[in-house]
Amino acid sequence: MSTLDQTLIAPPPTSAALLLPATPAVSPARAAFRQFMKSPSGVAGAVLLIVLVAMTVLGPWVYSIDPLEIVGLPFTPPSADAWLGTDYLGRDVLAGLVHGGRATLTVGAVAALITIAIGVTVGALAGFFGGWIDSLLVKIAEFFQVLPPLLFAMVLVTLFGPKLTTITLAIGAVSWTSAARLTRAEFMRLRDLDFIKASRAAGAGNLHLILRVVLPNALPPIIVSATLAIGVAILFEGGLSFLGLGDPNTMSWGLMIGQNRNYVLDAWWAVTFPGAAIFLSVLAISLVGDGVNDAVNPRLRRR
Repeated sequence: MSTLDQTLIAPPPTSAALLLPATPAVSPARAAFRQFMKSPSGVAGAVLLIVLVAMTVLGPWVYSIDPLEIVGLPFTPPSADAWLGTDYLGRDVLAGLVHGGRATLTVGAVAALITIAIGVTVGALAGFFGGWIDSLLVKIAEFFQVLPPLLFAMVLVTLFGPKLTTITLAIGAVSWTSAARLTRAEFMRLRDLDFIKASRAAGAGNLHLILRVVLPNALPPIIVSATLAIGVAILFEGGLSFLGLGDPNTMSWGLMIGQNRNYVLDAWWAVTFPGAAIFLSVLAISLVGDGVNDAVNPRLRRR
């Protein structure tokens, strides 16, 4: 058999490649998680946040002392009887940290959800429809933006009472303008792209386009904004409590600082430890936000 005949009857070189198993596609969520795990600061923040959340969830079972109960003399320094000392009333500081963290982190998370819900709704409607709807919603956002957020929150809490629910709603009601501006910009960027026009030509309605087409493509910066909004809400709660507008019936880190602020020279531990807890929680959330930004930002992912 000649060399030409052998060449003619030989299998094509691509046949072996066709028999190889196809590489499975990686989902966007898994790709983002892998990218997040490559961020040292994001992983460190996630570990620190998990420790803080575990302390607030499991701590009250391990350290079951009532944070509002007087357990010793006022201004007792850290000792074997009170590991982190007592405050101006003689309440255990460690018990306040363990039990108060649950209220502080809950306020931060729920207030951030309210902030993102209002901001995304306003920004999506303004950016998608444009015209007079955009002008009206932008004017409303500018009105809330001009008002000092902390002062506005103080007015709301004063009017409706210093309850944890009122504080949470007040924080969410004054903090949504940044999320609205971000969402509006993303919707204005995406609404005129070809795939949006194709979906509209295929018969998709406005609600379907907003929720199922535009919003998923606008989510990456919104997710980062939601992460950082938790830290802002925690600081807001601490500021309101520092000014004496915290819920006196529910222990929180901000309430501990607010009630002991006049005695910082006599009992530094009563203010320092809850202040450090707030600092570490906001730091952890900020680091997680940076890691999430690296994971969901396609420009940073390609570096």
